[in-house]
Amino acid sequence: MFVGSALFDVLLPAGVASLKEKRAYVRPVVAALRRLDVAVAEVGGLSLYQRVELGVASVAADAAHVRDVLDACEHLVEGRPELELLSVRRQLRSSTDEEYAGHG
Repeated sequence: MFVGSALFDVLLPAGVASLKEKRAYVRPVVAALRRLDVAVAEVGGLSLYQRVELGVASVAADAAHVRDVLDACEHLVEGRPELELLSVRRQLRSSTDEEYAGHG
């Protein structure tokens, strides 16, 4: 089993001046990401109007599939003209990794 995660740090347009306006940008992105069969949540920048961190996770039997899914997520976020993707941090773990050993 492989578990992959990505943390997207995203800048919203300068005109976003309320959390309600922020949600209008974030909600469609989250919905689009979910169509890629990943778990996704707003995990950072919760009280900031023009910044959001989105966390995405995928689980699969092979690492290549997890990488492909995370690539598709990154391309989706990058492709949104109203957003600026500032950074992406990825992590890929295997059920054979040491830190998983002995936990079940």
